Amino acid sequence: MFEAVLYGVGIILGAGIYALIGVGAGIAGNALWISFVVGAVIAAFTGFSYAELSSMYPKEAAEYVYTKHAFGKEALAFVAQWMMFFTVVVGIPTVALGFAGYFGFLFGGNAIFIALALIILMSLLNYFGIKESAKYNDVSTIIEAAGLAAIILLGLYYGTKYDVFSSMDFFASPGGITGILTATTVVYFAFIGFENLVNISEEAKDAKRIIPKALLISLAISAVAYILVSIAAVSILGWEQLSNSKAPLAEAAEKVIPRSSYVLAVIALFATSNTVLILLIVGSRLLYGLSSNRSLPGFFSNVGKRGTPYISIFFITLLAGLSLIFGGGIKKLAHLTDLGIFTVYIFVNLSVIVLRYREPDARRVFKSPLNIGRFPLLAFLGVLLNLGMLYFFDLKTFLYGLALLLAGLMMYFLFDANKG
Repeated sequence: MFEAVLYGVGIILGAGIYALIGVGAGIAGNALWISFVVGAVIAAFTGFSYAELSSMYPKEAAEYVYTKHAFGKEALAFVAQWMMFFTVVVGIPTVALGFAGYFGFLFGGNAIFIALALIILMSLLNYFGIKESAKYNDVSTIIEAAGLAAIILLGLYYGTKYDVFSSMDFFASPGGITGILTATTVVYFAFIGFENLVNISEEAKDAKRIIPKALLISLAISAVAYILVSIAAVSILGWEQLSNSKAPLAEAAEKVIPRSSYVLAVIALFATSNTVLILLIVGSRLLYGLSSNRSLPGFFSNVGKRGTPYISIFFITLLAGLSLIFGGGIKKLAHLTDLGIFTVYIFVNLSVIVLRYREPDARRVFKSPLNIGRFPLLAFLGVLLNLGMLYFFDLKTFLYGLALLLAGLMMYFLFDANKG
């Protein structure tokens, strides 16, 4: 249980809060913390759905399995898993650019080159095996959590000393409620990860019991940390300065304690590199799962001497590198990632609703609370919230998402035709 919770906290904490808090502040202003609250609510509703489904089907390529059981359509199941896969693909360079921002703050250098070097290095670690990756994750999780705790304490000290908490309007947002919700479409990236716990179900003992609990505990810990960190960072720097910083939490620390920015920047390097590693692990396992389910060519499930799917690892590294070069920057990549994840969450929540009626007697070690008969209220609210968030994405992001969806469908039908 402890390892699973640490794994979950490790992938949730990190890139989003260290790299995107400044971008979010530029949209939501002082009310940034409300954006994180909204994100936490969306994640919680969908988290209960993932917990129930993972207790029924502890398999890799989880979204594929859930959707196929619920709707009985392999093509639809592939679409759900394909969107999750490309969410991971574009998420990797998003995080890597966050790493590059802090690395550049410390040492300088070209952001694209630094981010690409990180992706390659973490891919090699992914290739060497899950045990080696888990050790790096454990160390990095403790370090990055300590960094966030330091920001919270520094914010409390600074806010109390300079009477910021009583003088600052923490509900003020330059874009009003629209700005707050639009910021959620960016900072929600910080919550991505809890759902990836289900993709290591086949590598966990007693997964049906452990994975749902670890998922919800990880999410709760991370949500509280994000809200407190966002309040602390805005209190110290103000949203304007925060939004213009390439290393926002490092600059926040520097303002309270001179030269402490170097320590926070190093911690941010651990946080972001750790998240890149875990996303690479998850992405390669998603490809492996799709291949094992015969939705993609069999070579993606080939396992090498190290016991890892080496072709899948190479393929996702290549795609992540191309996304980095042609993706248009950290904000656009984060937007595209969140569009994909909200779409996937709609599939997952709908799957819970459908399976309550299609397989009412199936064994559910964990069951989402608040139900009217068989009908799961939280899953229904999850569908509504995720649909509502789609309104705040711009047309260009939608077109990119549609292009990725069509590419996935084309690959699926071409492979399906070749199978016949």
